[in-house]
Amino acid sequence: MKKIITLFAIVGLIVFSSCEGDEGPPGPPGLLSYVFEVNKVNFSATSNSQKYIDFDSRIYSGDVILVYRYDGADAITGRDIWTPLPESHYYDNGSLYFAFKFDFTQDNIRIFTDGFGLTVNPIPADFVVDQIFRIVIVPGDDGINTKRSVNKPDYSDYNAVIKKYNIDDSNVKKLN
Repeated sequence: MKKIITLFAIVGLIVFSSCEGDEGPPGPPGLLSYVFEVNKVNFSATSNSQKYIDFDSRIYSGDVILVYRYDGADAITGRDIWTPLPESHYYDNGSLYFAFKFDFTQDNIRIFTDGFGLTVNPIPADFVVDQIFRIVIVPGDDGINTKRSVNKPDYSDYNAVIKKYNIDDSNVKKLN
């Protein structure tokens, strides 16, 4: 009995491993990460306000969205400083002054301010006038972040994210 089972196993292995046929069609291109930039975004200094930005095309339901606000250039290196959202600012007593936050759907993203007592203490102009945001779309099923890895990207560091996902940010697409 053992010899018959072994014989069937060997024959089955040979039959299934020697099958050949036409090569199938090429698969879809690899999942790509994208970076978009939104310039000249203005918010109200004295009340909570928001800006909606439409995506050029619908994103997939598993995609991850990261948003960074331009915070000037580093005095030593001259490199751009990108601060991740949400970004909160506090009074000296530790209570929340205001924050930049975001949420998104498959069609758009909403960047908004959320603050307290803004009519009495408005948000400074350098935080609400002509703001620049970078929006990074990372595919949710890219083979990198779906596997458990000890080399997880530091999402708070824009440059680390760009490097991790091999994104060319030299020619960022403007959404406005």
